[in-house]
Amino acid sequence: MEEKRSKKQDISNNKGLYARIYGRVQGVGFRYSTIMQGRGLFLCGYARNMDDGSVEVVAEGDVEHLRRLLSWLKKGPTGSRVDRVDSHPIPYSGTYRTFGVEY
Repeated sequence: MEEKRSKKQDISNNKGLYARIYGRVQGVGFRYSTIMQGRGLFLCGYARNMDDGSVEVVAEGDVEHLRRLLSWLKKGPTGSRVDRVDSHPIPYSGTYRTFGVEY
C-alpha cells in the first residue's frame, strides 16, 4: 500500500518564485496581505518593501500554490493598485521556514 503524503511534506514538487510588484503597493497593507496569502497556501518566503516603492516577494513551495500566489499578487489587496508584476521562477532552496517580512 502506497503511503500518502501531504503537499507540505512532499518537497519533490517544490519550486521557488521571485516577484517584484509595482504600483501603489506600499502603505496599503500589501506586505501583510501577501504574508497571509503565502501562509494560507503553505508557502515559505518573504515580502519586502523596496526603496523604489515596489514590493519584492520570494516564495517557495508547491508549484500550484505558487501559481495561486502569483495570481493574487497581480490583483493585490483592497486599497492597493498593481500596475505591473515582474516574476520568474527561482530554484527551491529550502531556506525559509515560514512566510514573513524582511527589511
